[in-house]
Amino acid sequence: MRIVLLAAAAFATAAHAVPPDQYRIHNAGELVKLCSVPVSDPDHATALAFCHGVLAGAYGYYDASTQAADRFVCVPDPSPKRSQVASDFVAWANARPQLMSAAAIDTLFRFAGEKFPCRK
Repeated sequence: MRIVLLAAAAFATAAHAVPPDQYRIHNAGELVKLCSVPVSDPDHATALAFCHGVLAGAYGYYDASTQAADRFVCVPDPSPKRSQVASDFVAWANARPQLMSAAAIDTLFRFAGEKFPCRK
């Protein structure tokens, strides 16, 4: 029984390990870098999944916490694919190097407000 408990404790500790530094997003430039990791990079799948998680999580929070009348971002139906949104965000941000040191989520929503404005 002790061995099972020790193994479970070791697994739980490993599951809650701190992610590598490249998965800590401090600014828009770091999010752009993460969302544009080349396919040839061994961390491509992980980086892309993390990028998509940031995009979906930020929008999900916005959608759940903002009344419809107060929204400035309105994603069309059907929704675009996450990979397309990530690619469009990277291109948009790369064309605005002055925003790379700005807050990642603020910059993401500047992009989203331009790309998916609400029609009022």
